[in-house]
Parts: sequence; structure tokens; C-alpha cells
Amino acid sequence: MREALIGFFFVFVLYAIPRTSATVSIDFFSTSFPDLPAKSAVAVNSSGTCGALYVADPLDACSSLRNKGTEQTRLALIIRGGCAFEDKIRNAQIAGFRAAIVYNDQNDGNLVYMMINPKNITVHAIFISKFAGEILKGYAEEGKVRCCLYPNHYESSWTVLTISFISFVVICAIAVFVYFAPRRWSSSQGTHYRSQRIDTETVEALPCFTFSSTHPRDFHTEDTCAICLEDYKDGEILKVLPCRHGFHSICVDSWLNKSGTSCPVCKHDLAMKIARSDVKKGIRV
Repeated sequence: MREALIGFFFVFVLYAIPRTSATVSIDFFSTSFPDLPAKSAVAVNSSGTCGALYVADPLDACSSLRNKGTEQTRLALIIRGGCAFEDKIRNAQIAGFRAAIVYNDQNDGNLVYMMINPKNITVHAIFISKFAGEILKGYAEEGKVRCCLYPNHYESSWTVLTISFISFVVICAIAVFVYFAPRRWSSSQGTHYRSQRIDTETVEALPCFTFSSTHPRDFHTEDTCAICLEDYKDGEILKVLPCRHGFHSICVDSWLNKSGTSCPVCKHDLAMKIARSDVKKGIRV
């Protein structure tokens, strides 16, 4: 269970990272491209971020950009390579761009998370494929292109799925605990209870005598067995416990072997008394 929860945690961290979608609009034509966000960059809010798309100058943004400006919301299109992702994003930020769209310089089709230091980063940053980047670059070089970044539509779905899964795991854990805990406790209690029973050899060693209504008795007993509630008859075998209470031998044997170690009459713990004093086997008369 612990390993499964740890594995789920890493999956949750992976999908909890904010994602964005790049949408290019030219007149009546629009399209969107799959992308991955830069870890620790500013996430795009629900309303999205739109602005004019510019090709970075230089294209790799490894040095100060020459196309600076703050008069409008602008997004920089940058190619991968030449320097770290963080350098590209910071140079775009310094040049006044609101977001940095970095596209792959290889045709492997694999998108990567851009690892950056979040300190003083105030712009959005995403990574797209080379194919998508070249399309955007072609549009941007022809003229003014409006580009918008929107949160990934799947983000809310993953959030709901994540919460649901965590809730399911918690409920299962509670159910397992509720189911097994009482049984474990009962088992331990049963083991303790069984360990407190008087062993058969000790029960057989308790003193016995033959009941006689006319014979004087030196123990505390009535004329009726407190276990089976039957009157004693002359010639029946009675067994006396250490607390000096007598019962039918067969009744008290069954009681001690099945019902515990306490006397049926006074409830004294016979196991403790027997442990403190050796039981001497009685002589039948």
C-alpha cells in the first residue's frame, strides 16, 4: 500500500504542473498546438494571455533581444539550443515580452519540460515541437500575428480525477482498517484469554470427593450445583476449587475448560490462586 501511494504521488506531481495551449489566429483561421510548460514559470490564468507574436532577434535568444518593446502585449518565438532555457526566458522577459514560446530544433517529436530557476521569473513559458514552431515562425515573419495562450482543458479533468483517486484510496484505507482492526484486537484478546485458561492437568488435579448428605463438609457449598442447578445426590463426585466452593466434577471441568478461570460463585481468579499455591490432588472417599 505504501509503495502504491508513493507511486501515485509522483504521478500526481507530474500532472499537477500547470499546462498551456498555444492558439494562433489569423483572420478567420485558427489552430492549436500541443505543448509543455516550463516548470516554475508563471502559469496562465483561466482567461488566457493574448498578444502579438514576434520572432526573437536573435532567434535563439541567448543574448539580449534587439526587438524590445513594452507598448503592447507581445509573445516571443524562440528556437531551442545555444544556451539554457532559463537564459532564453529571462532575455525575453528583459526585452518586455509577456511570454516565451520555445520550439524544438530537432524533429524527434518529443516535448520536454524546461527546467528553470523561478526566482524573478514573471512571464509565461511553454515548449512546442519544431513543426509547430516553424509554422508560427512563418506566420510571424509574414506580418502581425495574434497568438493566445490558454490553460490546458485537461487540467481541470486531471484535478478532479486526482482528488477522486485520493479520496478512493483514503476510503479504502479506512475500510481496511475498520475491517481488520477489530479482528486483530479480537484475535489478540482470544490469545490472551486462552493463555489465561487453566490447563487440563491442573483441572484434573483439583481435589474431589464423593457427596454424602449425611457426611460433614469442610468447604463452602450448597445442596445444589451452581453450574447445572441440579441438586447433589449421594454418591456423586464433587470437585472443590481453591476458593473452597464445590461443584459437580463434570460441570466444573467443562466450565474451567471452556468458560475461563473464574469461580462460578465468587468470581475469584482461580489461575492466580493456583499459580500461588500447588494444587494437591484429593482422595476420593
